[in-house]
Amino acid sequence: MQTELSNTLGVEHAVFGFTPFPAVAAAITRAGGFGVLGAVRYTAPDALARDLDWMQEHTDGLPYGLDVVMPAKKVEGVSETDVEAMIPQGHRRFVTELLEKYQVPQLAEGETSGWRITGWMEQVARTQLDVAFGYPIKLLANALGSPPPDIIQRAHDHGILVAALAGSPRHAQHHKAAGIDIVVAQGYEAGGHTGEIATMVLTPEVVAAVDPLPVLAAGGIGTGEQIAAGLALGAQGVWLGSIWLTTEEAELHSRRLTAKLLAAGPADTVRSRALTGKPARQLRTDWTDAWDDPSGPGPLPMPLQGLLVAEANSRIQRHEVEPLLGTPVGQIVGRMNSERSVQAVFDDLTRGFERAIDRINRIAGRA
Repeated sequence: MQTELSNTLGVEHAVFGFTPFPAVAAAITRAGGFGVLGAVRYTAPDALARDLDWMQEHTDGLPYGLDVVMPAKKVEGVSETDVEAMIPQGHRRFVTELLEKYQVPQLAEGETSGWRITGWMEQVARTQLDVAFGYPIKLLANALGSPPPDIIQRAHDHGILVAALAGSPRHAQHHKAAGIDIVVAQGYEAGGHTGEIATMVLTPEVVAAVDPLPVLAAGGIGTGEQIAAGLALGAQGVWLGSIWLTTEEAELHSRRLTAKLLAAGPADTVRSRALTGKPARQLRTDWTDAWDDPSGPGPLPMPLQGLLVAEANSRIQRHEVEPLLGTPVGQIVGRMNSERSVQAVFDDLTRGFERAIDRINRIAGRA
């Protein structure tokens, strides 16, 4: 599974694995892929530095990258407190009543609500990057499109390639014009924030739109055969996220959530704004149903929704309230039916890729 891009980055397989868990990212890199650590949950710079130190110690000198959530346009003079003041009281009451309906306990005294989805704010992302540029990362990916021009320049000055996710050919062309090095064509099937075009359609259109930039295919990919399909469509690699959630190295800290993922089929996800305010594919739960119900107030725009539900999500996860318990995940969840090591996942991917290539060779009369 080698391409020009994987050779440029010095990795064995053109498999880019996004994950919020350092242990998974490091294992992806050690298995011959390219691990990409998600930084959005690191609101404290020292916490990110600690985990990047750990990555350095556990990647055997092999390359890895970082994914941030950074808006391309800067908003001056707006603090998290200012943003929270914009949340309507009716939406706060809706959250309170929903938690009461399912008897969700409070957090323990002194326990914080954890991730508050503040990584979208530019000042937070910049502090993350101030830390990250002190490490030998080889790729900086941005989940909200192209980063600001000065960040792209700083990355290039450090010899770091910059990638950006795109849900349409138009978005991809904007990335190319901004000086991005790699475009991730993320299809409708993907977990997390995603557009409305399916991977099979999106990938070749993005490849054509940004030629000669390399493209990674993303969304609904979790087998070697699907990797082969992505490369056949013109991609120089694949971007996988959901498939790592049920690996042994993942740190979900919830057996109930893991069990829900293992039991879910491809129809058990929904593209909802309940988590962040932007459409994000996730497990369908009573929580997503309540927010998508026309009789309710409906989700707020990003970032208000994320700030509104941060504590509620922490309470749901902390107490494993099963009807409400969910996570961002793509439609590939139907293939995630056992807990395996990252290396075992890679072994399956390479075997499936070889089967696909052998099949095509037989069809073409070359076997």
